[in-house]
Parts: sequence; C-alpha cells; structure tokens
Amino acid sequence: MSWIFGIICLIFLIIFHELGHFIAAKICGVKVESFSVGFGPILLHKTIRGTDYRLSLIPLGGYCGMKGEKDFSKALEQNLPVIEAEKDSLYGVHPLKRAFIAFSGPLSNFILCIIAFTVINLSGYTYETYSNKIIIPDENDTTVTVSAAREIGMQTGDIILEVNGNKTDDFSSIVSEIASRPDEDITIKVDRNGEILSFTLHTILNKKKGTGSIGIIADDKNTIKTEAPRYSFFPAVYHGFADTCKSFSLTLKGFSLLFKGIDIKENVTGPIRTTQIIGLSVTEGFKEGIRNGFAALLSIIGIINISLFVMNLLPIPVLDGGLILLSLIEFIIRKKINTKVQLYIQYAGLAIIILIAVFGIGNDLRFLFTKH
Repeated sequence: MSWIFGIICLIFLIIFHELGHFIAAKICGVKVESFSVGFGPILLHKTIRGTDYRLSLIPLGGYCGMKGEKDFSKALEQNLPVIEAEKDSLYGVHPLKRAFIAFSGPLSNFILCIIAFTVINLSGYTYETYSNKIIIPDENDTTVTVSAAREIGMQTGDIILEVNGNKTDDFSSIVSEIASRPDEDITIKVDRNGEILSFTLHTILNKKKGTGSIGIIADDKNTIKTEAPRYSFFPAVYHGFADTCKSFSLTLKGFSLLFKGIDIKENVTGPIRTTQIIGLSVTEGFKEGIRNGFAALLSIIGIINISLFVMNLLPIPVLDGGLILLSLIEFIIRKKINTKVQLYIQYAGLAIIILIAVFGIGNDLRFLFTKH
C-alpha cells in the first residue's frame, strides 16, 4: 500500500509541473499540441481548441507537447546555423517568453508547496515528543561520539528555551533547529534551576545524515503529546509561504553539504527510494489518524516539490534551468545561438543527468538489497 501512495504522489507532482508549462505556453502564444496524463500508447484522447488531451497507458507522470520542440533536431539534421521556427512555436517566441515557459514548471512546484504547507497550518496535527529538558551523555557513551554541548559547559537537566532566538517548547523543536544548522555557530538559551544562561557553540556535521548535532539526548522518562498551531486562512497562507521559503533554504544548504564530505550514498536517492519514503511517511501518518495522515502526506509533497523546484532550475541543459539559461543568453547577445554550440551543451547536460540518475538508482538498489 505504501508503494501505491508513493507512486500516486509522484505522478501528481509531475503532472502539476507539466501543467505549469502548459498554462505559460498558452499565455505566451505557443501552441500546445498535446497534453498527456501518462506516457506510452494513448488510451483516450480528445482535441479541444487545437490541443490533444490524452490519457496514456503508463501512469508515470505526463507531458506537455509544445509546437516546435523538435525544431532544434530539424536544424541539426538540415545543418542550419540557427533554429528556424514559426511565431507560435517554442523557439519562435521571444527568448524571455521561452524562459518564462521553462520557469513555469518549477514555479508550479513552488506554488504547490505553499498550498501544501498552508493546508497543514490550517488543519494542524498532533505529535508525540519529549520535553525540552536535556541529558548530556557520559563521555563513555558510544552512541554520542562528540558532545559540543558538554564541552561548552551545558549540563544534564538544562531546559533549552531558545536556539538562535527561536523558541523551543519541546525536544522535537530543539532537534529541528539544530539539525538544520550543520557546521554552524549557534546560540542556545537555557534555564538551569531558574537561572537563564546563554551558550555559543559550533554544531557538529553528521556526515552520514547530513544534519547538525551538539551531542545531547532527550530526557525520555515521559513523553508529551503536542498539538501543532492551527491558524485562520490568511495567517495560514503566510506561514505556508514562510515554511516553503525555509524548506527552499534547507534544500540549498543540503546541496552545499555535498561539498563538505557528507556520505553521498546515504543522502542521494533515486525514484525507487523516493517513492518508498513517500509511501511509508503517509502510511505511518495515517496510523495516527486521518488528520495526521494528511499532514504527513502534505508535508512530504511540500518537501519533494521544493526539491523539484531547485533541481529543475539547475543551469543544466535538458532541465528547465538549461533552457532558461540559453534563452537569457540569447536575449543578452540579441541573436540566436548556433545550433552546434547548443548541441555540445546538450550533450554535456545529458551526461550530467545520466550520471546523477545512475548514481541515484544505484543507491536505491544498494539500499533495497542491503536493508535486511
């Protein structure tokens, strides 16, 4: 059942992405020849206002077929120096319009993330955690190899009130604030027997998980059930946008950590493991109730949408970011880019994409065959 949830979510995200391209193409006057839910052989189709809407056999996403997408290939076959295109085709419109069409796919993922987090802030959810009272592990505790908290003078029984000025009411919020700041200087405010103390320390980068830690554990004698805040519509939209921006920032930070020696095998996943993670998160959430299940579903949808937003905007040919880059270059130099130059750039981009895909799928297979 978890795999079914995961597959359905990925299909929905891809279709929403393509819908962004579809709407932008219509706005910019580019003819959309086809819009399909699914790939492969066409099961059902109907042409409306020049666009063939399709339901195809393989339900793994979809596509938006715009007029002139093959003009690049035709120019190469005919050995033309530049792409010749009609005015209502992808390569026939102004380069800024082409960049907008390319950007609208990732933008739709960003908007969907805002919607998902807004709904979470409207409905709220419950979760079990521990209090914000901490324990500093003994130096001989093998589960915590280094404790920056112990070295700076923090003690067992300290109640963490704030991390970098952000209020922490429970252990989950403490972990969230610290985990999102790997290899950074942070300030922690604690309550020690009624005395308020402040500590500045440097977080440890957990290279296996790609997260920050300071070497503390929860006082797990008693669990507490906490209700996440629920907001009215406009405050929920504000917090949904803020959560999206925070997720975007964390995703960029995650990319930067790839250059700090984190374990890539543990932190880079392909479509198989991503699908499994989505499915397991949702099914586990629904075990805690319908509201928690939908919150888990929307949360994972938000996170993956931001990942798609960032990944698709990388300036790599074959991705949306590559088309945006080439369009902006064409706009700046005020002439079309030579087709052979574009071809070599496309080859380089394709090689990068294949390398990432092979690495991600390889990690997926290693995970599946070694997890037991």
